Amino acid sequence: MKYLHTMVRVSDLDKSLDFYCQHLGLKQLQRRDFEEARFSLVFLAAEGDEEAQVELTYNWDPQEYGEGRNFGHLAYAVDNIYETCKKLMDAGVTINRPPRDGHMAFVRSPDNISIELLQKGNPLPAEEPWKSMENNGKW
Repeated sequence: MKYLHTMVRVSDLDKSLDFYCQHLGLKQLQRRDFEEARFSLVFLAAEGDEEAQVELTYNWDPQEYGEGRNFGHLAYAVDNIYETCKKLMDAGVTINRPPRDGHMAFVRSPDNISIELLQKGNPLPAEEPWKSMENNGKW
């Protein structure tokens, strides 16, 4: 058996692609538009880790999606959790669970999908402003 991808439904494809590609740093591998069925599939992955893919499913007809807490979360290892969270914050992304421990943080996509960020290797030493930040919302 081989892991292929995780699918998440998105309500605004442009906003989602901006979040996942521009802010989170994933790259688009493939896009398929199914005109008859009125939906699009976009496959994304982290640079150098193309086998671990996220499939964004966009239904062209508007639909409401809940928070998806039963979905759980996507998880990505990052080179520097503080730099990654700073970049996301500067882009207007809320850090729901700050990396107080230098190891783990959580953010949410525009469709409220939880995304866990984990420091590659050992945790970084705790530093401000992160170690004093409170949680913000659910993660």
